[in-house]
Amino acid sequence: MNQKIENFVIVGVTREGKTFRPSDWADRLCGIMSAFGADHRMMYSPYVRPGCTLTGNKTVLVDARLYDIEPLAYKFLINFANDNDLQIDWMGDTPL
Repeated sequence: MNQKIENFVIVGVTREGKTFRPSDWADRLCGIMSAFGADHRMMYSPYVRPGCTLTGNKTVLVDARLYDIEPLAYKFLINFANDNDLQIDWMGDTPL
């Protein structure tokens, strides 16, 4: 991987401007990165969280620190976005 490791947001809109389906894609994607907490409840990873834009588009926020813990998961999320032709907003050093 020749690119700089940084925070990014996957936006649920294709590069052609179409809304990505199914509508719960962000929750599903974050769900595969979740784990059970001490209270025996499923919790999203602090490094991969669902969100939305001001216009209501679903998003997944990915913290660059994920790469330090699990580089394959970080790459998987980038590949997911690219494979589905989704927009990626690179955040650089901006905290998520």
